[in-house]
Amino acid sequence: MTSTGISTPPEFATAAGHPVRWRLLSELAGGDLAVHELTARLGQPQNLVSYHLGKLRKAALVTARRSSADGRDTYYSLDLVHCADLLSGAGAALHPGLRLGPPSPATPVTGRVLFLCTGNSSRSQMAEALLRHRTAGAVRAYSAGSRPKPVHPHAVRVMSARGIDLGSARPTHLDEFTGQRFDVVITLCDRVKEVCPEFPGRPRSAHWSIPDPAVDPDGLPAFHRVADDLAGRIDFLLHTLGTPEERAS
Repeated sequence: MTSTGISTPPEFATAAGHPVRWRLLSELAGGDLAVHELTARLGQPQNLVSYHLGKLRKAALVTARRSSADGRDTYYSLDLVHCADLLSGAGAALHPGLRLGPPSPATPVTGRVLFLCTGNSSRSQMAEALLRHRTAGAVRAYSAGSRPKPVHPHAVRVMSARGIDLGSARPTHLDEFTGQRFDVVITLCDRVKEVCPEFPGRPRSAHWSIPDPAVDPDGLPAFHRVADDLAGRIDFLLHTLGTPEERAS
């Protein structure tokens, strides 16, 4: 606190306080988006959107990753874990009793979720397994690819280290799910996002722009990083799924 008794606003308040930045955070909370998608949703010029994205990146609330489908495009992601940490600090700065704890476990949820990537060999298989494991099968999780290939052995090893068996997993073409209904469809790679088909019932869709660990020179550690990223995103996804009571009503 300064000698005048005025304290500096916490980092989150400074970063998110501008109306455009708050809109950007709100849009990115639902999934990763490219600049042209953000400009369309906000109805603002690209130079203004890019300026405020730069402010959010400086605060480490948002990260950027070059698209693997179109190298001219960039996908932006909201770091929900870091956002939760900063929100907790902002509350505590105002009063100790306002410090937020980590997100509580989601109320038991159900539904059908489909994860898609190109090969259905690592990212989407891992996401399917993590969601099914996290909910003890209450959420019916599926995965598929636009060009399926055998499940990567590193994906099997990484899931095994988490107590999840991927040994019997098989790659599936996304055409096998044509006409089926899902509550949420999540694309995990930039290429499959461009060819994702329409599904009946207008399911909620989201894009998680996650790099393919199979082409990462780090090898196995890259698969561990992807698993960590997926696990964190799935924990937040659970808070957006319907409860059994909601689905029955």
